[in-house]
Amino acid sequence: MADHQSVQDGFAPVFKALATMQSNLSGKEKTQAHEFLEKFQKSSEAWNATHAILQDSKAPVEARLFAATTLKGKITYDLHQLPPDALTPLRDSLISLLQLYLPGPRPIRIQINVCLASLAIQLPSWKDVVSTIGSAVGNSFEGGDCLLDFLRILPEEVIDGRKINISEEDLAARTMELLESNANQVLQLLISYSQSSRQAARNPHLYSCLASWLREISALDIVNSPLLKEITDALEDSASFDAAVDCLCSMFRDTRDVDESLPVISKLYPAILIRRPFIQEAAATEDLDMMKGITRLYAEAGEAWMVLIARQPDQFKDLVECVLECCVRDRDREAISTTFIFWYELKQILVLEKYAQSKAKIAPLFSQLVDVMIKHLEFPTPEDGNEKDLFDGDREQEDKFRAFRHSMGDVLKDACEVVGVTECLTKSFALIQKWGQSYASHVSGNTVPHWQELEAPLFSLRAMGRMVGPEEGTVLPQVIPLLTTVPDHEKLKFQAIMALARYTEWTAQHPETLESQLTYVISGFNHPALEVVQASALAFKFLGTDCARLLGDHIPQLHQFYEGVIDKLKPSSQEEVTEGVAAVVGVQPVDHIYASLKLFCDPVMNRVVSLAQHAKDEAAEKQVADYLGLITIFFDYVQPYVSPQEANPAVKYCQEILPALSGIAKHFTKSIPILERVCKCWRTMIISYRTATAPLLPALATSIAEGFETSRQGAFLWATNAVIREFSYGAEFVDEATSENVYQFFAQQATVFFRILADLQPVELPDIIEDFFRLASDAIRYYPAKAITSHLAEPMVQASLTALTLQSLEPVLASLHFLRDFLDFGFDHPPISNFNGPNGEPTPVTPLEVRSAVKRVLSTTGQQLVHRVLTGMMFSFPEDVFPDASAVLLSLFSLVPQAAAQWVQNTLQLLPAGTLKPAEANKLMKGISDKLEQNESRKVRVLLQDFTNSYRRRNVAPREGLGRLEASKFRFSG
Repeated sequence: MADHQSVQDGFAPVFKALATMQSNLSGKEKTQAHEFLEKFQKSSEAWNATHAILQDSKAPVEARLFAATTLKGKITYDLHQLPPDALTPLRDSLISLLQLYLPGPRPIRIQINVCLASLAIQLPSWKDVVSTIGSAVGNSFEGGDCLLDFLRILPEEVIDGRKINISEEDLAARTMELLESNANQVLQLLISYSQSSRQAARNPHLYSCLASWLREISALDIVNSPLLKEITDALEDSASFDAAVDCLCSMFRDTRDVDESLPVISKLYPAILIRRPFIQEAAATEDLDMMKGITRLYAEAGEAWMVLIARQPDQFKDLVECVLECCVRDRDREAISTTFIFWYELKQILVLEKYAQSKAKIAPLFSQLVDVMIKHLEFPTPEDGNEKDLFDGDREQEDKFRAFRHSMGDVLKDACEVVGVTECLTKSFALIQKWGQSYASHVSGNTVPHWQELEAPLFSLRAMGRMVGPEEGTVLPQVIPLLTTVPDHEKLKFQAIMALARYTEWTAQHPETLESQLTYVISGFNHPALEVVQASALAFKFLGTDCARLLGDHIPQLHQFYEGVIDKLKPSSQEEVTEGVAAVVGVQPVDHIYASLKLFCDPVMNRVVSLAQHAKDEAAEKQVADYLGLITIFFDYVQPYVSPQEANPAVKYCQEILPALSGIAKHFTKSIPILERVCKCWRTMIISYRTATAPLLPALATSIAEGFETSRQGAFLWATNAVIREFSYGAEFVDEATSENVYQFFAQQATVFFRILADLQPVELPDIIEDFFRLASDAIRYYPAKAITSHLAEPMVQASLTALTLQSLEPVLASLHFLRDFLDFGFDHPPISNFNGPNGEPTPVTPLEVRSAVKRVLSTTGQQLVHRVLTGMMFSFPEDVFPDASAVLLSLFSLVPQAAAQWVQNTLQLLPAGTLKPAEANKLMKGISDKLEQNESRKVRVLLQDFTNSYRRRNVAPREGLGRLEASKFRFSG
């Protein structure tokens, strides 16, 4: 046992940092302590320090857990820091530590077991792993419990073995030795342990261990052994219940190939079916954990044996009934979500034509499920009668219930496909009628008795709306008129309006119901509840978009309504109402488009101009931006078909408001919301009216260019992007002079961007960088010959290398996409075929001068490019960009293989000392060389990905153990 004081003195900085992490000191001091400990975890000194701390019984338990977790990281990632002859002594010292912590605390003991399992993978000379640990821990209950932990951990660590720096061949060989060769021995150990005592048979760790070994131990061997009875009997004990459920569910997953697993299923199925009374017991005792576990048991069995349910419904209908009973008895709605996947997958298989007969037999259960789900949809009834607070102030519970309802709505959709929409709708309609017969006469103002019983079927109608086609003619002709009579109670009216919003496609086919719906929805705009007003706006949007032609003759009335409500709504509702109105304007005859746009847009533009004149703060600027967004919506929806020879009436209106938009952009050079909305408006004009906007280009390009130079906001590059795409070379109805001017417009924007990048740090420009490289990608796609052979090519690549120093996802991703596109043009066959041959005909071959230009740029930037991409993958890139980063490297190895290999080698030589062994670097370079000689450049990509992942895990990624130190309390169980 180490002397406590000497340990404290010898590793005082570590203990001080640990104490700081658990203290109430300032964030700065904690950050410094965190950085110190993180550096300590990766150092060579940590080997001795962790052992010393673990051997000190007087050290704080948190410090010892940190030491054990650190030691686990050392063995996983840093074994190369030790000489080979030190590994066996390391194993022996770990076994001594395991014996020391046999009585606990268990979290430390588990970490030591992980250390031993990880070392076992990397120490091939250690052959008798299981028997060594078994002998070391002995036959006591604590020893058996410890051995179970080790046996559970061993397969998990082997399966996760790729995080260890070991070759695939060595890992495969060690997997065979550690798992496959030991499977029978482990099975016999578990059987023997389970039979040793009742305490052992109820040990939850036994079943966790068994579940961990199911990849190696055949489920058939388990069900043919005494273990099956022990597992199912363990369901009767609260201590072992959860672990037994986990184990059985693992066995279910192992039997998904039902044809191969019939002998196993034939024993498992009756063994779990006999436990059906547990459902009623869990409900009667209000044992939520038991209800969750038993529900999961039957639901996951159903998921695994879905094919058998479809093939043999008579034999497996009982299983479906068990899942349904769980749903019925789950009064607290805590377990029912476990069944959602089961119902979805059962629906998926039953709707197949080959299982039509099975569907008929199971359909009655889905019909009952509809009744159950609608009942579960009901809001709670407050005990104190306070209708304004249905969840006793528990906002989290309220949010959970609301999200939960939508999931239950998805189950109702599943039922519609099995039972049929008419039967499902009829159930909701019957409940609405029943409520009306019982309580409608007792409604007084907003006081509605038992409103929950009406609101739930209303919600169900809304939920099932997506499944109901416009041709439904049995229930909806009765339901829709009924919805427009629902009382003004806040939740009822909200649900009725949302339901109407779901059936607007049906309404378009049944115009006789439109007027009453429109009246009811519009009445909602005057409701005092904001939620109802927002529902009305959404419903109006769908009525406008789906019934636009039916409303086409109501422009004056719509204008009056629009002007009356638009200023009273929240921005999101303003947008929805505008979408509904704009859809109606969009179906006007071409000769009415201009006048209709002016009728609706001029008042909005007047608001914009008036507000802009007095906007002095962010709130006022936000209001200007919101109204600008409404103008954009009109341009998005109003897209009349006009021949190229005719003037587009919408463009005529765009031309009228262009000076006002340009003036606003010049005035608000610091307001990001306003500039983004102005640019979005310009971009939408181009996208909606395409080449018809050619008359706008001179003024528009000037405004965009001036705006970018003045404001330095990426939104102007986003707008430039639309111009590039629409007016590039070869675009229909675009002359060569216009295309040339557009390219010069891009060149001007690029030059300004380079100047901005030179003035400011990249970290200050993430949005501009992202927008520029999305624009640059389009520029080289649509103008490849001009852009790649121009003087802009190398500065663009250099700028992308600067962008790769960022750690933000979007700019790095955009830069990598640009580089991929750029490098694609170095190959014989380009990603697009808009090059022309000598006689003007399209050719799929990249011109020689373009390919040469790409390689010329690489000759000056290649080394830096490889350095930035490779070190980015090793140190700083977000994980989401790895596929694109490795694709850039693949392109380089395909274009200039020898040079790329040299650039990689040069980069490796610059890595921090001690982070990469020479043998590891040599192995990588040899692998690259071999793949290049075999003309397998694609496999180089895999080598580099594996190498960078391994390096990052060892040297960059945070190690475990620090987060626990900052917790205010940490419990340890012995």
